[in-house]
Amino acid sequence: MMDLPCMQWQDHVAQKWTGLDPERKEHFISQTEIDDVFKYALTLTTQDDLDFMQSISAGNPVLKDTEQAAKWREKGNSSFKTRDYTAAALHYSQGICFAPQSSEQLSLCYANRSAALYHLQHYQESLEDIDRAVKNGYPAHLSHKLEERRTQCLKHLSVVEKAKEDHPGAAAENHKNPDRLKKASAGLLKSGIIPQAAVHFSEEKGRHLVAVERIAAGEELLNDRPYSCVLIPGMEAVKGTDTQRGVLFGTEHRRCHRCLNETSCPVPCEGCSYSRYCSTSCQRNAWDEHHRWECPLGAELMVTGVMSQLALRVTLKAGLKNVQIAREPIRDQHKKPKPSCVNQPNPFFSHHGDSYLSVFHLLHHLNRHSPGVRFLCAVTAATLHQRLREAGPPPASWHLSRPSGANGKSQDEEREGDDWSSELWLLGSAVLRHTLQLRCNAQAVCTMQDTGSANSLVQSSREIRIATAIFPTLSLLNHSCCPNTSLVFSTGTSTDPSGPDLSADLSGGVAEHRSTSNGIAATVRAAKVINAGQEILHCYGPHSSRMGTKERQRLLQEQYYFSCRCEACTLQQGKEEEGTEGRQQRSGDGESLQQSRLLCGKCKGSLKKSEDDKGKGFMCSQSSCGHHVSSSEVSRRLQEIQVDQERAVDLMERDRPDEALKLLKKTLSQSGLILAETHPLQGQLEDAAARAYATMGDWNKAASHLERSTVAISSQYGEDSIELGRQLFKLAQLHFNGGARGPALAVFPKVRRLLCLHFGPHCHELQELEDMEGCLRG
Repeated sequence: MMDLPCMQWQDHVAQKWTGLDPERKEHFISQTEIDDVFKYALTLTTQDDLDFMQSISAGNPVLKDTEQAAKWREKGNSSFKTRDYTAAALHYSQGICFAPQSSEQLSLCYANRSAALYHLQHYQESLEDIDRAVKNGYPAHLSHKLEERRTQCLKHLSVVEKAKEDHPGAAAENHKNPDRLKKASAGLLKSGIIPQAAVHFSEEKGRHLVAVERIAAGEELLNDRPYSCVLIPGMEAVKGTDTQRGVLFGTEHRRCHRCLNETSCPVPCEGCSYSRYCSTSCQRNAWDEHHRWECPLGAELMVTGVMSQLALRVTLKAGLKNVQIAREPIRDQHKKPKPSCVNQPNPFFSHHGDSYLSVFHLLHHLNRHSPGVRFLCAVTAATLHQRLREAGPPPASWHLSRPSGANGKSQDEEREGDDWSSELWLLGSAVLRHTLQLRCNAQAVCTMQDTGSANSLVQSSREIRIATAIFPTLSLLNHSCCPNTSLVFSTGTSTDPSGPDLSADLSGGVAEHRSTSNGIAATVRAAKVINAGQEILHCYGPHSSRMGTKERQRLLQEQYYFSCRCEACTLQQGKEEEGTEGRQQRSGDGESLQQSRLLCGKCKGSLKKSEDDKGKGFMCSQSSCGHHVSSSEVSRRLQEIQVDQERAVDLMERDRPDEALKLLKKTLSQSGLILAETHPLQGQLEDAAARAYATMGDWNKAASHLERSTVAISSQYGEDSIELGRQLFKLAQLHFNGGARGPALAVFPKVRRLLCLHFGPHCHELQELEDMEGCLRG
């Protein structure tokens, strides 16, 4: 788990905690203020801690290295020879990041990447790399190659420009199609919360969002930008073509480390080999905000984990003056009661949108974290503090808000004679505060990763997490295991409706990709009608359609320190207290849904949980049957089916669909004896079979299996769920590819409704849907 420090550091701090004498432990536990905890942690931090962190960080190569650059360039050459230009560009990018500034190796990597980009038809990007190669001293005797490529790029670009002149394109098309113009020009809320919602406060719920007027399903409720975010390394493995199946690249290789935009030609940090950006603009902004101090400490920050790194970024971006302002005491604050809920700003401060005050005053729950967690966070912050002291004075950005001294000296001149250790102490204390806050307030940003083959005509994807962020306004929303909202993200530095979908794993929703000039943004939409007076809620992770009540309650209590009383939880608890047979109906409880979808092997009736003289297990619901199956037998059979399903998916990802299909046919014949068509595992099997048939080009059989999978999806997630929308979108693709005009046109309206509900009118799936429908109707 990248959120926490690496295991070696965790073990080191755990041993340090174990070795403390009881009096010191008690003194640490007794501290109730962040400043006092940090002060005491500083007294416990030794040179051994610094040395150990440095030793384990040695495994994270972040320095420029000419030899490594040459190795990556050679790997790029190998991919280039096999015409895998995407992999080649990524390899060359690695070489660019490792190559020292103004070195010949850097110029060679840029030149080679320009060739790969040219073959990928990224002509403008290829031209930019050609210029960079020349700027960094590309060998004169090879320059004719670059000039020839430059000529070809300009030629292709002129053809494109001429085509635009001959066919005005988007502008004319928009005049002919007002709906498309409306869709293109409509945007997110510029910032904040819609007028139909307002921030309320109660002692029970803390600060929360309530509808003051009726809000229609699909309407945007809130738009927020992160105060800061951190890319999670190694979470997104991207395959090359068939000739390069072993080539894998992580998130850190393919995305901007500031705005998270995907890029095939990143701009490297000039000081380290790790950080890279989608543009020089993002590179400069990141440097000014945080990276000028992070850069020499990159290896250590990777050891301390994502939360500590994000906490440091938040503090550095805020700067000295904002930290000092946020720390100012509030009159009579100690007299007011504190709310018991989590993930909420301190109620004694007004909401400040994207300001640092909104972040600083989020509840940190210091005394609710276990002593071990508190100690880990405090020692990590203290060790970083000591390491930063060794690195020298803080960057200019830390002092930007500080005025010149009374003697008229500049900030830099004045700082040279100042003792800035007190300022650094404020930074360390703020880092600890934010680390504790983020354990309850961080938002996970996810992307839909393509899992199909490169030439697949049917969407196949899975959700993976790519970043952790802190959103000030979004933190107003309380949790529900059955939320009435969808949370979606957009990233990037330019408008690009065809980019990858992004989502939040906290809501289970999936997002449109709508790049903006300001980078990543979060949008909350109403997933259903919200009437005036109703609270606006989203899901922190545990969802009623995926997880049983007891498990949800346990996870929420462990991470967020509250007992959930949402509609799904109270409904299920009420049924348990009444002793009703609600478990045989769609209760919205993940555990109940699993159990109520098992079939009796004797009469095909449904099985229900039982505990009688035969022991714990399942009994047929038909009184005339009375068939009993032990829990161990049911678990064994379900596990066998799950293993076969996973094996089949693995075979397909290794381009062996015929073997996968053979296994799936066998497994489906067996699963039908115990799983109802609404069981989630049965839906997964049908989906896998559909994927196998689609890979082999049998669109009709693929559609038949996918239709059966939608029954399970609809039963588990609901008729209005985005999960059903994605499945129906795949079904539309299958019908279209198979030429099934009637079935395709019949499913289009359902898909359109669900995509608009959760994604809004801008997602690229809707555009593809319109293209398919236009083709069929035309």
